[in-house]
Amino acid sequence: MGKIDDFRLEIDKIDDQVLELLSRRGKIAQQIGNEKAKANLPSFHDPSREIDIFRRLSEANGGPYPDPAIQAIFREIFSATLSLEKLLKVAFLGPKATFTHLAAQKKFGKSTQFLPQKSTADIFSEVEKKNVSYGIVPIESSVEGIVGHTLDLLVDSPLYINSEISIEIVIHLLASHGDLSRIKKVCSHPHAIAQCREWIVKNLPNAQITNSESTAAAAKIAQTDESIGALANEMAAEIYDLKKAAAGIQDIANGVTRFVVISREKASKSGADKTSMVFSLKDQAGALVQCLKIFSDKGINMTKIESRPIKKKTWEYRFFVDIDGHREDELLGEALEELEKRCTFFRVLGSYPKGI
Repeated sequence: MGKIDDFRLEIDKIDDQVLELLSRRGKIAQQIGNEKAKANLPSFHDPSREIDIFRRLSEANGGPYPDPAIQAIFREIFSATLSLEKLLKVAFLGPKATFTHLAAQKKFGKSTQFLPQKSTADIFSEVEKKNVSYGIVPIESSVEGIVGHTLDLLVDSPLYINSEISIEIVIHLLASHGDLSRIKKVCSHPHAIAQCREWIVKNLPNAQITNSESTAAAAKIAQTDESIGALANEMAAEIYDLKKAAAGIQDIANGVTRFVVISREKASKSGADKTSMVFSLKDQAGALVQCLKIFSDKGINMTKIESRPIKKKTWEYRFFVDIDGHREDELLGEALEELEKRCTFFRVLGSYPKGI
């Protein structure tokens, strides 16, 4: 045990050094906060700065910890440091333990105050009314495609996309006892049920399937009814004290949902950014091609285009486009000015750091 004890003493010394450095970091952060207050700067949280730190740490990381582990550690350091200046409040689609809550916690860390909302529209409202600093909303699923309701709200809102985060959707079958043979009903949000349909048919062919308003709501029900298995995530198991009757049962592996953070403020340049916009065009031949040519002529990469019908105008559409770069970049700024002149409606939804 001699060598093990020596190693443990060495780790204790390192832990003391880490604590001392964290304390120094926190005090410097407080000084930065004081300087921001003196300068009357609008925000105490800078997502571009956080992304810069993550990228720098990834480049410097020589192991043995993988990059995601380093990012998770520093995410909590960022979160705790921000709470020294001011408690960060973030609105999400509730109740607790939804996948939106999971994404919010991964993005902002556990020292943040997360406020559940009943609808996506309520999230926008809370940010607009300055009751919270940010809101987080789902915008796209690799399995089910675009979230149209979120796009529609972005069009009419004065808010901006401030940052983004993607999480892998892993669905577990949860129950109060964890015994698959005792489950007679499967309950969850319709999307989660659809993503596990093949597994349910194969493994619980006689189970009654019922819908709930969210995966977290299903977990709440499973707390008090032993016959129910809830399709939900890891966080739901922890919060509602449930056990896994089956883990990772989604039919399509590696399904990912992309979330965006909405804010009253625009994000600054990070050096690796994305710009999202929406526009409408006159109904004439070649109109869309001519608009898209503006980007190709300037060597600007388009990563996504999606059309959505305009509800109050039959057979007319809005186009949602993602492109590489920040609106403050010279070439992209010129392209956006030229595009706006050709549009009947045009709005930049945000320029923000690409998720990592």
